[in-house]
Amino acid sequence: MAKKKAVNKRTSASTSKSPAKKTVADKKPVVRKSSKSNPASLQSELKKLDREIVKMVNKRCAMTVKQIKSDPEPRKAMFDPKSDEELRENIEKINASGTMTNNAIRGVFRQILSSARRQIHPQRVAYLGPAYSYTHLAALERFGDQADMVPVNTIGSVFEEVNRGNTEFGVVPIENSTDGRVVDTLDMFTRLPLRICGEVLIAVHHNLLARCERSEITEIYSKPQALSQCREWLSRNMPQAHLHEVTSTSTAAQLAATKPGAAAVASHQASVEYDLQIIVEGIEDNVNNVTRFAVIGEEVCDPTGSDRTAILVQIKHSAGSLADTLQIFKKNKVNLTWIESFPLRGDEPGYLFFIDFEGHIQEPQIKRTISELEKRVVRLEAMGSYPRSGIME
Repeated sequence: MAKKKAVNKRTSASTSKSPAKKTVADKKPVVRKSSKSNPASLQSELKKLDREIVKMVNKRCAMTVKQIKSDPEPRKAMFDPKSDEELRENIEKINASGTMTNNAIRGVFRQILSSARRQIHPQRVAYLGPAYSYTHLAALERFGDQADMVPVNTIGSVFEEVNRGNTEFGVVPIENSTDGRVVDTLDMFTRLPLRICGEVLIAVHHNLLARCERSEITEIYSKPQALSQCREWLSRNMPQAHLHEVTSTSTAAQLAATKPGAAAVASHQASVEYDLQIIVEGIEDNVNNVTRFAVIGEEVCDPTGSDRTAILVQIKHSAGSLADTLQIFKKNKVNLTWIESFPLRGDEPGYLFFIDFEGHIQEPQIKRTISELEKRVVRLEAMGSYPRSGIME
């Protein structure tokens, strides 16, 4: 009984003190400021994040330099389309749920790689200029803006710069999904012993650019291929304007920036560079308009499992000789992707054929095909095997 009473006393004492406690209603509410709504706190977080990003970007660049220098063949590691393509695929997977576009994320990594390579050896690249032509954009996509870009006026000049050793690489348009072959490029392959060591596929979106109102446009400038790729839209929507062909879309943009009543068919980047308004965007007739650019040089690319090979052949000028030649590809189950013909120069009758097909020249299937072709044709030149590229938006 004594033990029970003691417990009761403690309970009683506890009960007697409880009225002195403040109730919930008596307490003053605690106001907690959300960091999300606090500009100063947000700014602090952003500065911290910026420091981390800069630190990681520099670390990635430094590790890339280390990776290239440690490669048994550093020169090949400097130009590695296979590695670049694998990186593109990887970062697009990582960015699947990101808020930035794949193009924007790819641009960040492109600049890291370009900066790293420049620390080892500045790459010189000739391209069909001037700046912000579509060929320039393709060159930037492959090499980044830390490469030494050399603009020239013609496709032939790009080949000459590389052939003379003035630049390591050149970038030229080779094929368009709307207009087909680029004749000047294929013709230069018949003249100079250069190989294709890479490709860049660019989704080409044309825009009508000007500094005046659409109703005031009397002349439209662009290169022939761009005007051709927009011919239907221009005929329907700008029938009053005279069309003028110039050497590049960048030249057209320059004219639109200085000439009253002039407009250009050119890229979005050209509108920024030359301070032009986009009067109408996306005027290409084919929404899936893609141009394939060839990277030319002397590099030899290793097989990747997803490659193209290009060859130049001269066949006998006789009935059925072309059909017999193509049968060799069918027999070896090699998928042809492109074939173009060119008349031989001089008095000799016959044709040269530019042939593009899937596979790498080091693969047994392709080796066998080339060997059989050499026994049948008059002349065969291997123009390079290189990794296939995804389409860059």
